[in-house]
Amino acid sequence: MSDFFRTIQAESRGLYKEKMSKFISFAVPVATADQARAVVKRIGNEYHDARHCCWAYMIGTARNEYLSSDNGEPSGTAGKPILGQINSYGLTNVVIVVVRYFGGIKLGTSGLIGAYREAARQAIASAVIVECHEQARVTFNFPYLSMNDVMKIVKADEKIHVIDQKFDNDCLMTLETDADRLPPLKQRLLDVTGLAVISG
Repeated sequence: MSDFFRTIQAESRGLYKEKMSKFISFAVPVATADQARAVVKRIGNEYHDARHCCWAYMIGTARNEYLSSDNGEPSGTAGKPILGQINSYGLTNVVIVVVRYFGGIKLGTSGLIGAYREAARQAIASAVIVECHEQARVTFNFPYLSMNDVMKIVKADEKIHVIDQKFDNDCLMTLETDADRLPPLKQRLLDVTGLAVISG
């Protein structure tokens, strides 16, 4: 499994019109399925007067967590074509939402598939696609007397980021780094006197 993944840098939009129907599309970077559902809810509330609010998301570097919804459109005519565009661009950690304002003229199955596919494509096309490195975290505790040894390790690598820290007689710290750098980082940490890894 690759430690790298492709996603979008920031929220982007697209607009597609077909036979009086208007399809407004949104591509939004997300890290979890919960975040994706929150985006769907936000856009659905904002465009509550639209006939349909269809969507698809893909999560994780393995690209094996995904879901799509036709939201009342004929089965397979909206969510699948949207998800198909996410796959075409090899993206993950992204949700695409397409809201449809019905123009009074039915598009038919193939017309709907084409419209939702094109609306999703336009949202992706207007986004900046970036390649990211999968991140991983480690949480550990250590005695205050070992603080200097821990900080030497942290400061020796600019890819290590301190996410959380609590200093007392017994200290607690969470670090984040590139996923493939985590095993050697943990090995260096475990050489510190009194240090114990809690998670990661």
